[in-house]
Amino acid sequence: MGAPTGHRILEAAEADPEATEAARKLFMGPVDFVKGVVALDGLPAPDRPEVCFAGRSNVGKSSLINALTNRKGLARASNTPGRTQEINFFALGGLDEAGAPQGPGYLVDLPGYGYAEAPKAKVAAWQSLIRAYLAGRVTLSRVFVLIDARHGVKPADHALMDELDRAAVVFQAVLTKADKPKKAERAGLVPRVAADLSRHPAAYPELIVTSSETGEGIPLLRATIGSLMDR
Repeated sequence: MGAPTGHRILEAAEADPEATEAARKLFMGPVDFVKGVVALDGLPAPDRPEVCFAGRSNVGKSSLINALTNRKGLARASNTPGRTQEINFFALGGLDEAGAPQGPGYLVDLPGYGYAEAPKAKVAAWQSLIRAYLAGRVTLSRVFVLIDARHGVKPADHALMDELDRAAVVFQAVLTKADKPKKAERAGLVPRVAADLSRHPAAYPELIVTSSETGEGIPLLRATIGSLMDR
């Protein structure tokens, strides 16, 4: 599952208008919380595609999911690192009256890696769960690795990417909080992130730049996810 070594910034203008509109309708429709998983035997049945969001603690995973679905409280956002301590599943298309998913796939919010305000034993347990999920989930279509635009790729990010390389799990980097750096800082950071990704064979060769605050890149990311749900 290798990827070309050249990485480029995926521009919004490159998205297919029909695919973008179809993805907008999908994400504006029902999206329901399914469950929080604390052990592999609690995972939903692997009967539909799913994409997951991974990143350092407080990188903005929950905020990004809320922006994608245009909902303020679907995923719990917090300024406290390590608040998300389960693998949280959300059903695109919602749930039926019996609580069964009726849409094309799942969005999955992973616990953050790196620093977290939680007991070390608990952090170790959920990190082990993340690794097992990423390496063995057969319906996982893509991992979106979130990178804070204020800080770029950190050693903890490379460590996760190394694990995904070894497991041959395709991942795509998404810059979050792109509205935070100054224009000149951002201009230098984005090419550096693309260069960092080139050392990882499992990295998808397109980088998406987003801001949950301004909406930058959100339609493009929706369209990317929508294309993965069609598989």
